[in-house]
Amino acid sequence: MKSRWVIAVFLTFLCQSPWSVSGKGCVCQLKNSERPFPMEKLNGIQTLASTCNLSITPAKMFQVDVLQLGLQRRIEQLKVDMAVLEREDDGELYGTVTLRIIELELAEILELTNKLNRTACAHQQLSESTANQLRDMLDGMRELEDYDQMQVVTRQRDNQQMRQELIQCEQQLRATAQPPLTPKTGPCPLGQLVDVSGPRTYTLTQYGTSYSFGAWGKDPNPAPGKENTHWLVVLTSSNAFSNFVREYSTLSTIVVGVAPTDTTIASSNPTTNTIQGINVVMYGNALYYGCYNTPAVCRFNMTARTISNVALPQNTGFNNKFPFGHLEGTYVYSDLDFATDESGVWVVYTSPENFGNVIISEVLEGSPPALGRTWNTSLHKRMVTNTFIACGVLYATRFVNKETEQIFYSFDTQSGVERYNLKIFFKKMLTNIQSLNYNPRDRMLYAFSDAYILSYGTVFQ
Repeated sequence: MKSRWVIAVFLTFLCQSPWSVSGKGCVCQLKNSERPFPMEKLNGIQTLASTCNLSITPAKMFQVDVLQLGLQRRIEQLKVDMAVLEREDDGELYGTVTLRIIELELAEILELTNKLNRTACAHQQLSESTANQLRDMLDGMRELEDYDQMQVVTRQRDNQQMRQELIQCEQQLRATAQPPLTPKTGPCPLGQLVDVSGPRTYTLTQYGTSYSFGAWGKDPNPAPGKENTHWLVVLTSSNAFSNFVREYSTLSTIVVGVAPTDTTIASSNPTTNTIQGINVVMYGNALYYGCYNTPAVCRFNMTARTISNVALPQNTGFNNKFPFGHLEGTYVYSDLDFATDESGVWVVYTSPENFGNVIISEVLEGSPPALGRTWNTSLHKRMVTNTFIACGVLYATRFVNKETEQIFYSFDTQSGVERYNLKIFFKKMLTNIQSLNYNPRDRMLYAFSDAYILSYGTVFQ
């Protein structure tokens, strides 16, 4: 910082005699009447200001608010789970699983409480320390301003303020509308799922109430000309098997139940290549489903009318060994669950070796298809009513009551992080949801519920 100081100069001219040793001349003596400027003090204040800027950040200021909000939500969820346990505890598997969830929630609440206490104490100490430092800096700056006899600092401050106002005025004159935000790249440009809205579609299928088990949806990677086509598979034999898929050209035609196109997969029902189980998806103009009477993934090419398959790992549960369900009902032959997301097709299953906990595997496109990467989770499959995958994250639902379903669990295949504390509730029109699948093309959830087809909107972070 450049400063100008008034220097009082007293000149004393001493005319020496011509006979002095130094010779005849004039001696000038300079005296400064001002105090020397304390540069050490200014440097100390600058160092102190830098330390304060580093110790106080916006992230630190929001820490307590974020922890308090998280703690409040977890306590609310704990109350809900306790009420469910008291109301529906059967003393067996359901009660054990719910107790385990409550135990995990209590552990999270305790951890959050301890972290909140530590953060609050640290913030209090930081606040006191910062207040003392600010007082010291203020006193120091006031002392330094006493050296500014020409009020240079004051004028510089006024000039800086004027300069800022001119810059703001110039920016306003040149301002243009901001371009639209570009979604971030990556497997999930929309963030995490935070809510489900609807239902938006709610109608009885063309089959009426005769068949309660099935699946429907849209192809996320459709063939040209089939972008609006909706498919429907209804299990027409024992609520477990089907041998054809029905297609409708638009949403309106499937709602009204007119002009369907049927494609036969197997000559009879049930037999080899028959669809087994309610969890069916279509991707890339191919139908993926559980093969009849074997733990394998079947792929039916809708154009070529050909079937190929890939076996799941040995001892994979099938034939109603590990179905989805809840206390009031079981979704028969739901051992294998299929899902689609932005990256393709997935299969969800389990085995005794994984203690009945959910296993996730990628299904790679091809004829025959192949299995890609696999993840093991700690989620017991029989405590779940449905699963679906969005942006590489597995979400699981459970039965709350006849009017409500809850998305309570997630598993991120990228990070491996599991969460049991989701509280995304959505409305049901009937008691059961036999199948549920996410379509990344329109970001909708397609549900089959006691012979009715429904669709729900999704809300991402």
